[in-house]
Order: sequence, then C-alpha cells, then structure tokens
Amino acid sequence: MKNKDKSTDRSGKTVFACQAPEAHAVFLAGTFNGWDPQITPMERADGGEWTTELDLPPGLHEFKFVVDGAWCCEPGCHEDNQCPKCVPNSFGTMNRVVEVHSEPELARAGAGGAA
Repeated sequence: MKNKDKSTDRSGKTVFACQAPEAHAVFLAGTFNGWDPQITPMERADGGEWTTELDLPPGLHEFKFVVDGAWCCEPGCHEDNQCPKCVPNSFGTMNRVVEVHSEPELARAGAGGAA
C-alpha cells in the first residue's frame, strides 16, 4: 500500500491519496475530523488509488488512513518511530502529519519518491 499527501491544488484544497488496490473501503481520519474513521470516505480511482480533497485551515494536521477497518500511517512505517513523516501519538503508535500553508502550493509529496 502506498500513500501520498500534502498536495494542494489551485483551489487550496489538500489532496490525500492512498494506494490500496485490494481495499474495499478507505477512509481518512485525523485532527481535522475528530479522528472519526467513517466520516471522510475516500474515492477509488483506476489502479487502486483512493483519494479525497479537504479544505483545511493553515497549520499542522495529524491523520491516518483507515483501510478496510485497519488504521495505517505510511508504508514502511511499522509503528517503530522510524517514519520521517510521522509523529508519535498517545497510543504508542505513529500519525502522519501534513502542513497546510496559508498560500496554496502546487507541490505534491508522498511515499515512494513521488513529487
């Protein structure tokens, strides 16, 4: 499973993407939606990539993907505090972090060196 985040399009929305071709349902949970694992569904596109766009206020936002009910943060991040795009949480695991700037950016960053 690969995922991408921190893409801000021209409208200022933050695009979240998770590569999960075998998944039946993927949701996004984070500080921006009260960590509700069912309130922000992601849409499946060709090739098994799941995406959603959110209009987030500037600042740092923590999140995880919920893939078929399983919470995950980043491929290769095995909850061992070695993921450079993650921060520890109060449950002893890791959360992904995205920073939203006040000016829309056109960059896309994510797993696997995608830019």
